[in-house]
Amino acid sequence: MLDIFIILTFIVVGAAVGFRGIVLLPSDILADVINLEGLRWVIAGFCGFVSLGIGLAAQITCRRIEKKIKALPTTVLLSRSAGLVLGLLVANLMLAPIFLFPIPRALSFIKPTAAILGSLIFAFLGLTLADIHGQTILRLINPNSIETMLMAEGTLKPSPAKVLDTSCIIDGRIESLLKTGFIDGQILVPRFILNELQLLADAANDQKRSRGRRGLDILNRLQADYPQKLVIHPADYEDVATVDDKLIRLSQDINATMLTNDYNLNKVARLQNVTVLNINDLAQSLRPIYLPGDSLDLKIIKEGKEPEQGVGYLEDGTMVVVEEGGGYVGDKLQVVVTSALQTSAGRMIFARLQMSAWA
Repeated sequence: MLDIFIILTFIVVGAAVGFRGIVLLPSDILADVINLEGLRWVIAGFCGFVSLGIGLAAQITCRRIEKKIKALPTTVLLSRSAGLVLGLLVANLMLAPIFLFPIPRALSFIKPTAAILGSLIFAFLGLTLADIHGQTILRLINPNSIETMLMAEGTLKPSPAKVLDTSCIIDGRIESLLKTGFIDGQILVPRFILNELQLLADAANDQKRSRGRRGLDILNRLQADYPQKLVIHPADYEDVATVDDKLIRLSQDINATMLTNDYNLNKVARLQNVTVLNINDLAQSLRPIYLPGDSLDLKIIKEGKEPEQGVGYLEDGTMVVVEEGGGYVGDKLQVVVTSALQTSAGRMIFARLQMSAWA
């Protein structure tokens, strides 16, 4: 629409100028050659045709300028605009005394020429200054402008909210994670998760009732410790049957990250392009790595499947099989790692007794 308006404006203005300009010609000169009214229309058409070409060139130029402006970051565009305004303001302030001096009529062209040249020079200097110190200029105008604009255009993005799953709440490790400060952003507990915890707390089964009450106690402590961080989200989806599907729908609707330790929910959510933070994956990645030759203190809990093998467990639950350790059940020994095995069930470490243990 803008392109058509520009072209039509140039055509109409050019035709009007051509049609009106012929009036300035002396009519007695052309009276014997051609009808003056016809000449007006000829010149008007010619000027309109020329204006069409000028309009097309102006339209192409406007398109190119528009593309360049759209490609500029918001901070650069605003900083250059501020620099241009500052440059023109300085030019007017510096050139104002020049216009107070009396100048002979023959040199009257000096004032407008100086105004034009001064404005161009200081405008260029303002743009150059904005390219070098643009962020400083914007901070002088508004201290929070940089962060606000970067966040608006996506350069700086706010931390997404975290939606808690029932299993994640009952697990309890979320409380320790929040204390460490590794989880940022708001923590959302949907209303349907609270309803599920309440159903578990009121269940006839002792185990379910214990899990439900544990989850509610953890939420109460989190709300007391982080009143601004923990938010009860009122969303509910009556047309969705299961709680897991509601969690996925909510995470998609508000572009949130799901916090869970449910393996199946993790897989289903990832298939639907939902970002998932699995606490079990985090714990697995933080487990200490034991290399062959490392020594550790281990209590032998039971005998192994093979003869004379002993089995112990690290604090994170990793099973350690100790050769020749079957006779030391109940003792705490120092063992040396010989190898490690990663299986689908977890990690297993093989070790042997240190030489001092044989003495």
